[in-house]
Amino acid sequence: MTATAPSGETLWSRCGGCAALLYRKRLRRNLDVCPECGLHARLAAPERIDQLVDPGSFRTLPERAVAVDPIGFVDVLPYPHRLAAARADTGLPEAVLCGTAAIGGSRCALAVMDFRFLGGSLGSAVGELITRTAEQALAAGVPLVLVTASGGARMQEGALSLMQMATVSQAMAELREVGLLTVSVLTDPTYGGVAASFATSADLVLAESGARMGFAGPRVIRQVTGRDLPEGFQTAEFLLRHGQVDMVVPRHALRARLATLLAATGTGRPATKRSGVDAPPPETARPVGLPRTPVRDAWETVRLARHPRRPTTLDYLETTFDGFTELHGDRLGGDCPAVVGGLARLDGRHLMVVGHQKGHSTAELAARNFGMATPAGHRKALRLMRLAARLGLPVVTLVDTPGADPGVEAEEHGQAAAIAENILVMSVLPTPVVTVVTGEGGSGGALALAVADRVLMLQHAVYSVISPEGCAAILWPGRTAAPQAARALRLTAPDLCRLGVVDEVVPEPDGSAADDPEATARAVRQALLANLLPLLEVPTVTLVQRRRRRFRRFGAARASARAGTR
Repeated sequence: MTATAPSGETLWSRCGGCAALLYRKRLRRNLDVCPECGLHARLAAPERIDQLVDPGSFRTLPERAVAVDPIGFVDVLPYPHRLAAARADTGLPEAVLCGTAAIGGSRCALAVMDFRFLGGSLGSAVGELITRTAEQALAAGVPLVLVTASGGARMQEGALSLMQMATVSQAMAELREVGLLTVSVLTDPTYGGVAASFATSADLVLAESGARMGFAGPRVIRQVTGRDLPEGFQTAEFLLRHGQVDMVVPRHALRARLATLLAATGTGRPATKRSGVDAPPPETARPVGLPRTPVRDAWETVRLARHPRRPTTLDYLETTFDGFTELHGDRLGGDCPAVVGGLARLDGRHLMVVGHQKGHSTAELAARNFGMATPAGHRKALRLMRLAARLGLPVVTLVDTPGADPGVEAEEHGQAAAIAENILVMSVLPTPVVTVVTGEGGSGGALALAVADRVLMLQHAVYSVISPEGCAAILWPGRTAAPQAARALRLTAPDLCRLGVVDEVVPEPDGSAADDPEATARAVRQALLANLLPLLEVPTVTLVQRRRRRFRRFGAARASARAGTR
């Protein structure tokens, strides 16, 4: 219920929490927090900035959001129509507002997301703007403050939206390297790809009172697990109890708390020049492998990628590699069966192999949690990759997962933060990394093992921001549109090779990998040797620079340029 003045201004509004009828001016004076029940209403990005920064200090970045439609996505409406409607409704060019400001006299770079704009989803333009904000912080030698409000990665941009998780994370890794503070402020809601990347990989993570954050949303978790969720699940207070945020701050105290943190950690450092990053050594181009075979329908490819006889990571470790010693545990109390890893040999060279493990029978799939890694699995993978870097060993990762574990326990143990840390650390891992997507590459759970120097993909594998069924359930009238969603998502190996997400497609035998696992193993071995050996000759500094450039190229301007050439 609302009441309006003759001028059209709303005089009264009803609280969405306690249903109290509130005088609008009083509510505004209380920073849109209900004085009766304390519900923190969602804020638009301009309102949030007005509340947080010193008056008159905010300056927007000169960069403008670039309109992109990289995969020509259409559900019930073409993607450009949805963008146009969001811009008209919000008055914003994109789902984030970026600039520089002062908070309590301390200068910082600031990016504030706006949930009103397509659910605050992370697309190429949003990723580009936040990345440039981080680069501005680096150039000016000031902290970066991120205020998140998002449902996750933007489905309408397919795997390119997924890449933004890595793009922004590696920009934050550069700030970490030079000792500049990053602060994340979680507001309601923060989910999916945003939660599993920059929202939780900052040095300090604050949650506004009443905010909810997690990798998977409550509805998805209920559907997957069939379980009732505990009281207060994924709320700020829940996150604090489970060690996933540094503090919970009510809105009226947020500006003062940020000012204290920024002042205490030091600001105004001199600009840092990144030696060699702006003019790196030339990179040797490699031809992209596109098998000359009939192109299958995307939905048929999805079914082949999920085939129960398709080789698993353990199968490849027995056939592709020359020896394997499995290492267990994350050293924090868990050993996830959905992730296997350890020391292996390939053509006489020692390396570390980490991969998702599904299984073939129903019993094996259940025992391995269907290849869906828990936080312990992601942390085990990260422990092994860090060990490889210390030992000077290259890393090979094998990706085959429908996604990260969306269960209650996974959320309690910090699923989003575990994925975010993997993405961030892999961005700067000082050793060669080659990834092979062998089956399903599902969302952030796949990317957690796929921030690599070279990304290969089996011919009938898939790699996507969301499953076709999940996409159809959200953007179409029902899940029966999954085949149509699969085609729209551009999730096949040839599609992703053309988009630049994948470097090379590994051919499968007639039929698929499930029909001839031995031949597939030989093809994977050949592809690994062809891609890994040249990387062993690259100096570490150059290797990391190239890896950063690999993911930096997925920015909005570059995506727009690619789309224009299709």
